[in-house]
Amino acid sequence: MITGPVWSQKLRTEIAKAVLGNDVVIERLLVALLANGHVLLEGMPGLAKTLLIKSLGSALGVHCDRIQFTPDLLPSDVVGTMIFQPNTGQFTAHRGPIFANLVLADEINRAPAKVQSALLEAMQEKQVTIGGKTHALPKPFFVMATQNPVEQDGTYALPEAQMDRFIFKLLVDYPSAEEETLLMDRWGQVTTQPELVAVSSGEELLELRKQVDLIYVSPEIKAYILNLVRATRALVQPMADGTRYLNFGASPRACLALYQASRALAWLRGMDHVSPEHVQEVFPDALRHRISLTYEAEAAEMNAEKLLKQIVNKEAVPTVGVKAA
Repeated sequence: MITGPVWSQKLRTEIAKAVLGNDVVIERLLVALLANGHVLLEGMPGLAKTLLIKSLGSALGVHCDRIQFTPDLLPSDVVGTMIFQPNTGQFTAHRGPIFANLVLADEINRAPAKVQSALLEAMQEKQVTIGGKTHALPKPFFVMATQNPVEQDGTYALPEAQMDRFIFKLLVDYPSAEEETLLMDRWGQVTTQPELVAVSSGEELLELRKQVDLIYVSPEIKAYILNLVRATRALVQPMADGTRYLNFGASPRACLALYQASRALAWLRGMDHVSPEHVQEVFPDALRHRISLTYEAEAAEMNAEKLLKQIVNKEAVPTVGVKAA
């Protein structure tokens, strides 16, 4: 039986042929796969966000399709449409690029809301409706989207309902000087480029998820997860001086995201139970896109990262031992 560290290492080794650094981001992507969740990657242009997702799909050995989101994109360009067949006189469903195991929604915030909302049913129910008929999406199915934080012209902010469907929002940073030097050596050749091979499969991933479901989560850890999420909702209420930090807190979906992601991270690390440290590690990635800061908070130079760190520091950490017998 394959273990979490072994599976993680073989995927990391293959992805490293094309992508340098971003070890934490890669681990979070693997966690999202195991937790059956979707991921939003945000970072400056040129940080290999698209390459990272494509490399993950190649290493995982699943059908990967890319949708380049643009202002003139239509919902039918994503999910598909009904096509008239002259020889039969009937309409048949033409499936769009969303019928893939891994859908790369590149620069997702460049398309208007009607196109973004075309993903809502797919991301939640793992199905789409074309011509009044429901079509199941392949298994496994996950959406990995990219956007950059600096370009605002011609972009459309993702609605809160869609943001909430991503298990993680990951921030991609610049590589180190050593990694950038190696980048020139590896990608500087015009005629030869790194090639990746499949070291896993969609079927293997589905089987590994069964192992993740066996990871033990104590009642104390469940209560800890609940307290962390509900602490964001408490900040919606005005404080003694009348200021409010949040317009709204995290939804119940955040509890599920924390619970599932903590289990997946524990399995990847070779553990058979979830510890408070596992929850704390994935907490910012699972919550930063599920809260909305008020004007007062932004004026006080508060951001989501600082606020979530304060919540973790204030919340009592449970003392949990090894897995219960």
